Amino acid sequence: MYKIEKILIGTHNRGKFKEISDLLPEKVEKISLNEFNLKSPKEDGKTFLENSEIKANFFCQKTKLITLSDDSGLEIDCLGGEPGIFSSRWAEKFGNFDNAMTEILNKVKKSNKGTEAQFICSLTIQWPNGKKITEVGKIKGNISQKKGINGFGYDPIFVPKGYSKTFGEMDYKKKLSIDHRYIAYKKLEKKITAYFE
Repeated sequence: MYKIEKILIGTHNRGKFKEISDLLPEKVEKISLNEFNLKSPKEDGKTFLENSEIKANFFCQKTKLITLSDDSGLEIDCLGGEPGIFSSRWAEKFGNFDNAMTEILNKVKKSNKGTEAQFICSLTIQWPNGKKITEVGKIKGNISQKKGINGFGYDPIFVPKGYSKTFGEMDYKKKLSIDHRYIAYKKLEKKITAYFE
């Protein structure tokens, strides 16, 4: 049994680091990539799942620590699933997330084919011996005008199904209890709870 007492959270994104840290049990020591001089590996997977596994494997092998990595993004139906796995790269391409959101809103309006979208998160936990478990979480919703300053990434333009507020308007704890990362983590938790005991 490979008991989990500390875990490396394999992301350079501060928002993701906080969310994942807050989902994990309090007693587990959470280690940031800031403690290591490591850049992210090339994410050349075709899916969120493949990319989360690439990152988990890379950081785990480099640090010899149990690693939990995330790959997540926004898929918009009328844009053929874009930006998808290129969500963060769109932010780089257009200068920042704010510009990328403006670009998305313009594209959605121009397409005139509805506003349906979904956030997807793939979480992979990997042990130094190569054992790994991956789960994927999805939450459906709609693209909205930019609202709210909470969250990170594309949160201000996404309204989850059944709610009237964007992720950017939601209270942090509320968002953390319903979002794609939470859904993926809850699936993963069922398979790793025993390792925390």
